[in-house]
Amino acid sequence: MSSTGSYYEASAQPVLARPELAETIDCDVCVIGAGIAGCSAALHLAGRGYGVVLLEAQRVAWGASGRNGGQALPGFAASRDKLRRLIGPNAARAAWDTSVEGLRLMRELIAKHRIECDWVDGHMLAALKPRHETELIEEMQELHSEYGYNSVRYLSLEETRSLIASKRYIGALYDANAGHLHPVKYTRGLAAAAEAAGVRLYESTRALALSTPTRAGPTIVRTTRGSVRSRFTVLCGNVYLRDTAPQLRSKIMGVSTYIVATAPLAADRARRLIANEAAVSDMNWVLDYFRLSADRRLLFGGRVNYSDLASFDAPTATRKRLLRVFPQLADLPIEYSWGGYVDITLNRTPHFGRLARDVYFLQGFSGHGLALAGIAGKLVSDAIAGTAERFDVFAAIPHANFPGGTLLRRPLLVLAMLYYRLRDLL
Repeated sequence: MSSTGSYYEASAQPVLARPELAETIDCDVCVIGAGIAGCSAALHLAGRGYGVVLLEAQRVAWGASGRNGGQALPGFAASRDKLRRLIGPNAARAAWDTSVEGLRLMRELIAKHRIECDWVDGHMLAALKPRHETELIEEMQELHSEYGYNSVRYLSLEETRSLIASKRYIGALYDANAGHLHPVKYTRGLAAAAEAAGVRLYESTRALALSTPTRAGPTIVRTTRGSVRSRFTVLCGNVYLRDTAPQLRSKIMGVSTYIVATAPLAADRARRLIANEAAVSDMNWVLDYFRLSADRRLLFGGRVNYSDLASFDAPTATRKRLLRVFPQLADLPIEYSWGGYVDITLNRTPHFGRLARDVYFLQGFSGHGLALAGIAGKLVSDAIAGTAERFDVFAAIPHANFPGGTLLRRPLLVLAMLYYRLRDLL
């Protein structure tokens, strides 16, 4: 088994590095973090006529936006029932509708800016046991009757196995409105569109500190070799912000996720594996998710490392999970293996809000951000422009700190996750 890094990086067209910021500059809005949320915020703000500076500590799409499973879905990592308990039924419905709009926005941006990112329609949420079947049927009925979301339909065992060449699944919920894409190509496309709209983008430029005025005046973002003075600031760095905004760190935690990519399959073999070419994820807490790439590789993710131990052998563990789903691929080598941090919140709902009157943040997508991050960028641009109602729906979601403080928060999370892993076995 070879391990040569990210398939996404290897299969995307190389781009020239942007310069590092090495001076003091002024702008209307400084956006920190050039992932999907940051690039979308910058693009939408520039479209409204704001002068925007976008800072990235590494390269565009370097973080979770360029390392994820590529599955674009509606909704959130938390259930709709949990969201209703947290903010009430009307706000929860508004949040759901915004997530659906996120898929529509993604398609619109791809078409408008001619982003070649290998978009494919369709997602299947697969059941492994009878209680999953019951949950999926109830899910479909609620989406149809209460949310007016009619793009989902239930697949019987026979239809599921005609589409997925695995005996592991006994049914599935197919969503024709969801889909999958190449996340590095998509995020880079958003960045290029933002630059075309006038955004000044700096890479290799870590935001070290943020100072907010006590009275009217600019926020100052200090970087390694320069600084930015802005009327508004938007923080989109998630777990990579670190000490830039220390008050946000206790609300999220980075967990390691891993993906492998096989060698390319022959066309007929790929077609037999996933006949409709949709993305697939299962219903376990520690879930498996997979899809075919444009060049017919199987991209498979299936492990989360909550402990953060460097000794964890992710490629071997993920390959074992792949072969549990598709034992017929034992002859197919793994050619790429990569991973990265996903930012999760304690309640698995997104965490949006304000640190100060003119300092906004977007974080806590909890592994469900491919479509949501794009619409989040649009919501924050609306809020800065004076229309904050939809942004404030999300800002009203309550978020607790991870318990245990700096030293114990991760061990306590590992213990909590043991319950859900045991539940997967029942």
